[in-house]
Amino acid sequence: MAQRCSICGKGPGYGNHVSHSDLKTKRRFMPNLQSIRIVVDGITRRAKVCTSCIKANKVKRPA
Repeated sequence: MAQRCSICGKGPGYGNHVSHSDLKTKRRFMPNLQSIRIVVDGITRRAKVCTSCIKANKVKRPA
């Protein structure tokens, strides 16, 4: 499954592992996604949402 936020579309960032000897190898910075229940068009469903969207109240949680 894609590591992408359902609300804002945030996905993995890319960069380098840098060792003490300054060797560089590729790595991915993964977003902090949580699988939560949200309300979309009046229907409750599960979605992967990043924690920054949850904190910013961009999602409607079921009561």
